[in-house]
Amino acid sequence: MIPLHELLFFVLAALVLVISPGPNMIYLISKSITQGKKSGLISLAGVVCGFMFHIVMVSFGLTAVLLAVPVAYTVLKTLGTVYLLYLAYQAIKPKSKNIFEVDKNSPHDGTKKLFSVGFLTSALNPKVAVFYLSFFPQFIKPEYGSVLLQSFELGIVQVFVSFSVNFIIVLTAARVAAFFAGNPFWVKIQKWFMAGVLTYLAVKMALSKAK
Repeated sequence: MIPLHELLFFVLAALVLVISPGPNMIYLISKSITQGKKSGLISLAGVVCGFMFHIVMVSFGLTAVLLAVPVAYTVLKTLGTVYLLYLAYQAIKPKSKNIFEVDKNSPHDGTKKLFSVGFLTSALNPKVAVFYLSFFPQFIKPEYGSVLLQSFELGIVQVFVSFSVNFIIVLTAARVAAFFAGNPFWVKIQKWFMAGVLTYLAVKMALSKAK
């Protein structure tokens, strides 16, 4: 089992990553605002299944790679650091889009399409794949037990964090969109705060060492 203090840091990383704008969040917000909470929840079910797909693929892949190629840790750490810095820049770059600005004239989708598009949006989302590939090796250590079980442990935690945050987003999307539309100052605060946390995580990851 992974120590609690390391697991809590992983929860922080998962939380920051899930609240950083990406395809999953944009899709869920769009469907929640244009089609209602029920459609948002159906889309969320598809997104969660996409997470599970990534977890299974990455867990078995990391088990093989990390045991066979120790240098993979350094490669994946570098990849994760660069990716976090990229996300930080994306959050504050000029003319970055407000994710709560959606096209309310978009067509309504049925249950099957909502679920399938949610699944594909998640399963084909490089942000999710890079998160698993770059973050999991920072917390998985052979002395903690089975590498495969540790990977699944982290995956379950990440899915729980993502589901919880996205569930709240689905339920409050319309109200939050109205708030940011009337308070553009808070949009800037949210972007700079997110960029600061992402940069902190990137620096911490860059300074971490394999044990």
